[in-house]
Amino acid sequence: MDLIKIGKFISELRRENKITQEELGEKLGVTNKTISRWENGIYLPSVEMLQLLSNAFSVSINELLCGE
Repeated sequence: MDLIKIGKFISELRRENKITQEELGEKLGVTNKTISRWENGIYLPSVEMLQLLSNAFSVSINELLCGE
């Protein structure tokens, strides 16, 4: 698993949906700093967060984990 690739994909999805890190954080119940850490590949979202991201962006968890 490539955390940098996953983070870039999350960032791309967020930008395509025209929402800020803060807005996404509010939607998921985490801080904008957490979103930033995911997008910078510092760490991977939990399984629960992957499910919420999957639903928010209408992509599969597998797509998130592949970063494409």
